[in-house]
Amino acid sequence: MRIVGLTGGISSGKSTVSNLFKSHDIPVVDADIVARDVLKKGAGGYKRVVAAFGEDILQANGEVDRPKLGQIVFSDPGKRQLLNRLLAPFISSGIFWEILKLWLKGCKLQRLMARDRINEEDARNRTNAQMALDLKRSKADIVIDNSGTIEDLEEQFQKVLVQVTEPLTWTEFWLSRQGAFSALASIIIGVVVGKNVLSKL
Repeated sequence: MRIVGLTGGISSGKSTVSNLFKSHDIPVVDADIVARDVLKKGAGGYKRVVAAFGEDILQANGEVDRPKLGQIVFSDPGKRQLLNRLLAPFISSGIFWEILKLWLKGCKLQRLMARDRINEEDARNRTNAQMALDLKRSKADIVIDNSGTIEDLEEQFQKVLVQVTEPLTWTEFWLSRQGAFSALASIIIGVVVGKNVLSKL
């Protein structure tokens, strides 16, 4: 299984590319959905966030008012960092478990994404809070430029799809589900054969 991370600025086309992956039967773990789950009433992230930000961020039903929390953290870098510190372990473990489930099912490719619907002021605050796109580009193995038409994007996606679905390298294979099972089978066979050889001596 090859893991592909998809990132980009606000309104950069992440959802469009995510949907293209889904249309090719490639499973997607959406980091935003995981983040929403860890903020649900009673979850570990919920408890920490309410303890840190107070009950003013709750709706009448006791759930976190995400837009209100977003306004707080995207207008104050210190509070945003606090929220990130509180939720990062829960989000990371949630993503890990989703990927592990896909690995155990034997999925061939995994893609991660994050997205949210926000107003213009929040969008500006969030854009300013993000890693610079040039820095993201410099760290990326593959860059999809979504400044053209949808047809241009689909053409680029087809090239990316070829790259991410090509056969695994040997290193990637040994880290895959099939590689792990092959290694385990080799060890078991080696132990059985070695035991038989030693018992005949």
